[in-house]
Amino acid sequence: MKVGVIQLNTKWDKKENLDTIKKYVEEAAAEKAELVSLPEYCNFMGEEKDKNKNAEEIPNGETTQELMKLAKQHEMYIHVGSILEKKDEEKSYNTSLMIDPKGELVAKYQKIHLFDIEIQGVSKYMESNTIENGQKPQMVELPFGKAGLSICYDLRFPELYRGYALDGADILFIPAAFTRYTGMLHWEPLLRARAIENQCYVIAAGQFGTNVPGKACYGNSMVIDPWGTVVSRASEGVGITYANLDKKLIESARESIPSLKNRKPEYYDSLQ
Repeated sequence: MKVGVIQLNTKWDKKENLDTIKKYVEEAAAEKAELVSLPEYCNFMGEEKDKNKNAEEIPNGETTQELMKLAKQHEMYIHVGSILEKKDEEKSYNTSLMIDPKGELVAKYQKIHLFDIEIQGVSKYMESNTIENGQKPQMVELPFGKAGLSICYDLRFPELYRGYALDGADILFIPAAFTRYTGMLHWEPLLRARAIENQCYVIAAGQFGTNVPGKACYGNSMVIDPWGTVVSRASEGVGITYANLDKKLIESARESIPSLKNRKPEYYDSLQ
């Protein structure tokens, strides 16, 4: 399966953001990619106070409808890293979507782990001020195999991905708007760990550069194979990178080092 991973510098202008997405989806279609993956908050990144009024209904909102048409037009899967989904007057969901080549919405995942952190002297973020957490993991069946959906800060909670792997996932999607500071320290090591420990492909589309004043994103969108090798990495800036997924690599990793089969969960019960 050939995939295209789109790296964006999303800002407040939703139309401009959608035009950029359309441009790269069309490029990916010309390159015969079967799936494209977009980053977190792919259609809008602005001030916290503007989040809720830019949230949309799913699937009837502008962004979902446009991307459904685009997927059908090019007969490809579009993984929508995330958009703001309308909940109520106070909060939204941070929601990831999978659209199939018929233009149909086949999976929806609402971000479970919200980015509430404070690094002394560096930054403070409270995603829960504007976002309601989801409560359910979500897998989707692709021609290549099963895939588990997640978003950004979920990356730091390995039990979610182990659950996906035990349920038969071959791909883990981890779209993000990772901050530059934490990205330089943790982005690649965590992504590679999720790939290695679960013997899955990891597809991680990211935001790049300054999106809103005071917040810079790390970029470094990448595809990682089940052995933990980075097989494709985006350059600096906005753009697209490609990778070919090989089912045999998953099989060889799991046959050579059968760590999923060698688990002893009966001995873990005393741990909390």
